[in-house]
Amino acid sequence: MSTLPLPKKADVRRSFDYAAHTYDEHAFLQREIADRLFERLDYIKLAPKHVLELGCGTGYATRKLRARYPEAALTAVDLAPEMCRVAAAQMPKAPLLARMFKSAPTTEWLCADAEKLPMADESVDLIVSNLTLQWCDPEAVARECARVLRPEGLVMFTTFGPDTLKELRTAFRAVDDKPHVNTFVDMHDIGDMLVAAGFADPVMDQEVVTITYSELKTLMRELKGIGAHNVLPDRQSGLMGKQRWAALVNAYERFRRAEDGKLPTTYEVVYGHAWKPALTKRKTVDGQQVIGLGEFKRMVQKS
Repeated sequence: MSTLPLPKKADVRRSFDYAAHTYDEHAFLQREIADRLFERLDYIKLAPKHVLELGCGTGYATRKLRARYPEAALTAVDLAPEMCRVAAAQMPKAPLLARMFKSAPTTEWLCADAEKLPMADESVDLIVSNLTLQWCDPEAVARECARVLRPEGLVMFTTFGPDTLKELRTAFRAVDDKPHVNTFVDMHDIGDMLVAAGFADPVMDQEVVTITYSELKTLMRELKGIGAHNVLPDRQSGLMGKQRWAALVNAYERFRRAEDGKLPTTYEVVYGHAWKPALTKRKTVDGQQVIGLGEFKRMVQKS
């Protein structure tokens, strides 16, 4: 399990349920990162029969996956049931004749935890996830991805790195010593977790995106609007009073840029993908190799 503090699932679910109807208004960055993820997917030669999306949100990437793989079965997963409902409502319907003759590919909406997927072993060919991993235990998600992917299947994802919201994190330290900004895993550590789960040669890269604001309250409104405000277990309870808010605003002012008078906010965007090899090699802490039953059967059949 990750050593970073993780939010409680119930708090994450509640936060994103609440934000389901305001998410699209504020999620311009999330849509841009999804577009860049799909640009990377352009270079991947894969014709999946079953696609799994982890963290569908309101369905922006789900609709892109449906358009890209029109013949594939598609399962969209999100922890928040209201997100699933909003995403399903926005999915274009299949043509009437396809629905009448039940020839349209299936799209299934599943309210579930990415760390404990209610899906069969080796049942999907492609897993795509846009900005969901940072809300989970990444080791557990990596293991689940390795479990449900078929041999030679692909996982492709984005998440945020440690420099994300570094200005806000620093400013909050002037207010109190409570955690106010979620913590993020380094991309090299994520790569190591993928290898430990049995993936072959993960490819990781990152880019820094800076968004500017005229005032801090706009940033805070956007974070709340997408459900990404602080849900860490040791967070400060209750509303922020006028004095603490003024202290936060003053602390953030030190970052205001001279060249344009704007307040910067940094996002370290991590992109990654990895293939599941034909035979997955996992080892326990004492060095013993672990082989899944399905893999063992394939080994026997080939011998």
